[in-house]
Amino acid sequence: MSKDVNSAKEVETKSLGSMLDENDNNEEQVESSSEARNLSGGIRWIFTIIAVAGALFHLYILNFKPIDPWLFRSTHLLFGAVLGFILFPGWKKASNRIHIVDWLLILASIGTFIYIAMNLKQLLFRFGVMPTTMDFVVALVGVLLVLELTRRTSGWTLPILAGIFILYAFLGPYLPSILNHSGYSIERFTTYIYGLDGIFGVTLDVSSKYILLFIIFGSFLQMSGVGRYFIDFSFSLAGGMRGGPAKVSVISSGLMGMMNGTSAGNAVATGSLTIPLMKRVGYNGRFAAATEATASAGGQIMIPIMGAGAFLMAEITGIRYSEIVIAATIPALLYFLSVYLMVDFEAIKKGMKGIARKDLPSLKMILKKSYLFLPIILLIGMLLNGYSVIMSGTYSIIACLIVSLFRKETRMGIKKIIGALELGMKNTIQLLAVCACAGIIVGVISLTGVGLRFSSMLFSVAGSSQFLALLFAMFIAILLGMGMPTTAAYAVAASVVAPGLINLGIEPLYAHMFVFYYAVMSAITPPVALAAYAAAGVAGTDPMKTGVQAFRLGIAAFIVPFMFIYSPEILMVGSGLDITIAVITASIGIYLLAASVQAWFVGRKATLITRILLVAAALCSIYSGYVSDLIALAIIGVAVVVQLMLVKKDDGIPTGGTSIKA
Repeated sequence: MSKDVNSAKEVETKSLGSMLDENDNNEEQVESSSEARNLSGGIRWIFTIIAVAGALFHLYILNFKPIDPWLFRSTHLLFGAVLGFILFPGWKKASNRIHIVDWLLILASIGTFIYIAMNLKQLLFRFGVMPTTMDFVVALVGVLLVLELTRRTSGWTLPILAGIFILYAFLGPYLPSILNHSGYSIERFTTYIYGLDGIFGVTLDVSSKYILLFIIFGSFLQMSGVGRYFIDFSFSLAGGMRGGPAKVSVISSGLMGMMNGTSAGNAVATGSLTIPLMKRVGYNGRFAAATEATASAGGQIMIPIMGAGAFLMAEITGIRYSEIVIAATIPALLYFLSVYLMVDFEAIKKGMKGIARKDLPSLKMILKKSYLFLPIILLIGMLLNGYSVIMSGTYSIIACLIVSLFRKETRMGIKKIIGALELGMKNTIQLLAVCACAGIIVGVISLTGVGLRFSSMLFSVAGSSQFLALLFAMFIAILLGMGMPTTAAYAVAASVVAPGLINLGIEPLYAHMFVFYYAVMSAITPPVALAAYAAAGVAGTDPMKTGVQAFRLGIAAFIVPFMFIYSPEILMVGSGLDITIAVITASIGIYLLAASVQAWFVGRKATLITRILLVAAALCSIYSGYVSDLIALAIIGVAVVVQLMLVKKDDGIPTGGTSIKA
């Protein structure tokens, strides 16, 4: 590698390292209505003290002294609101200093918390039933604070959607048919939404217990340098392969993304290193950005954490966490196999090479540092052995701290520990806000019963075809998830779509996994493909075209959920033999689908006829059954013959290649 390229790589690596170690706040910058303030002086100290106190408070309450759920969740929201109004300006001109409006919002947040804390026992019986005037005023202020905090941290999409649902609560008596309901007084509605069935419901419960815990865990990985090891491990493993940086992106984004609650944030953090290197070995900018976006979205379905989605699913369904993780294993691996094959075919088509082994992290050194995987191994082991999520997460944080002490470059002192606690709370703000805002939508659905009405509509559609009902559910889940982080997207879609699927006779696990996948994939689905837009910003490419490219690369994820319904063996249901056969045939189907999308088959460019045949064979392979498998084999045979007869050998692998050379 030339000195210039070496230097460039060092700069890029340093850029990612400083992002991970110093602020790791890119997801908020990408998805927020305005960039976070650069705090300094006394305000910086105030922010740090509040953030560290918040992190320690949560860890103490979760592990040693549980308190009333409403009080704990309102404290959780208070920390997020105070930190959020300090960090995020309400408009561009207020970005340099904290405005008087911000201080008023902070005081209002403290006031609503004090009111709940002082009147907790009475409010449990009054809110949403027979509220007083003061109850209504406090609840109204609280709802407005949540909407404003969400707007500042995540933009307008979710607050507008929440506003539409709020409007529906009052317009319901005037709407026809399925949307009609009797209506509610503004006092009852507002206090219901600001109670345990709305904002302080299941979504904020998951945020206060699980999301915060694992974001703090991720911040300890980053501050200790253990997170950087994941990147180095990925480069050592795949960097030397053809188109190596793209494969590094797939692996590293899966590792980092499972602990990150937003696809867009992960696309920026990991992509700032992988996207420039992908471009250097020959991928065009759009393809590089799309690869990173697709891999980052996949991180949200990667076990064992699944971007906290697994914990939310366990809370909503009552299904054991370990059962959810086991069921999610094969679909996650199939997804990453698909993305890997996509980038591999692109590398073959362009005759790319990888990075020279001497320019990659030393394999010997990587193996020597393999003990840095211990926190992740401990986490997985404890979770699968039935230990609570909170205990498993806390022990993993402690393990991360301990393994960091083994080497000087990873060692965490008091300063880094404080930095990790602050970073954890800072990175929780956005997800806390969207979970609270999603609670508004969930509350409206619960109060009005529109979810049950939607279930009836879905049932009527299924009267003619279950497939049409599933297709309809897919579009609704993607539509509801657009513009939102994974957790909020799934929470909303699970409230609207999943009950309808369950009423069709579909198992709750299958139904929720179906909805979860499409909520995740909304991040790479145009026209509002947040992860693709974030990666496009790093690559300097057109966001919409990047979104379309990401959609193509992640196309398998739009088919895999149907396998949950028609081939439950993919979710580890059935005998060992049936599961093995289903995995093998599904993998073949994924390969054929990738070959069709990338127009590359048997060593040469695929014709349109061949690509159509490959899609047909892929669908038959993905569907579990001996008859469909035999049909797939026959179609593959025809595709091979057509390809060999119609395409000249001249269209084979290019003789030249692009690589980062020494």
